[in-house]
Amino acid sequence: MAQAWKERLGILLQLFWVFFRIGPSTFGGGYAMMPVIEREIVGRKKWIDKADMTDMISLAGSAPGGVGVNAAAFVGFRKASFPGAVAAVMGVTFPTFLIVIVLSLFYLYFNDNPKVEAALKGIHGAVVALILMAAYRMLKTSVFDAATAFVSIAALMFLFANINPLYIIVCGLLGGIVLIQMKRLMGLKTNTEKTSSEAQKPEPVYLEYYI
Repeated sequence: MAQAWKERLGILLQLFWVFFRIGPSTFGGGYAMMPVIEREIVGRKKWIDKADMTDMISLAGSAPGGVGVNAAAFVGFRKASFPGAVAAVMGVTFPTFLIVIVLSLFYLYFNDNPKVEAALKGIHGAVVALILMAAYRMLKTSVFDAATAFVSIAALMFLFANINPLYIIVCGLLGGIVLIQMKRLMGLKTNTEKTSSEAQKPEPVYLEYYI
């Protein structure tokens, strides 16, 4: 019994520490965190596979709340049930909380400093690159036929038209259900994820994010 408790505590500490390290990469929102989460959770720890990672991003983006926090809860729950979700969420939010507190103490004194403004502009550029990488990773696994390509393009056009993202998510959900059912009725193949026998290409190298 004691050994089981030690193992469980060790898993919870791992979840907390892993997401504690990932937390500072949330400049620009949760999607900027996705490449870092994938590198750690899929590549290093191997807690989930790439297919689950794609599903996790979709669920985290669809559910209420921050994408990064939702992703942490998903991984933590998969690894250690409810306590794991709590440990992961605490880990991913605690560094950001500390950073915000520190920045708020000094913001009024340095907000007009040219060096600070230049640093923030550099951060903006890096955030754009991280978000584009997350989008590229999802594109490779989520868009695999004409239907998924059409849905992706239509969703992007609706976003540019300032349609509420909630409506787009619901329409995509209902459209996917209808499409799959129609294919089954017509006796067509109904793949819901990309299948490929091609050899895996080397993973892109991300900058280290240790704190």
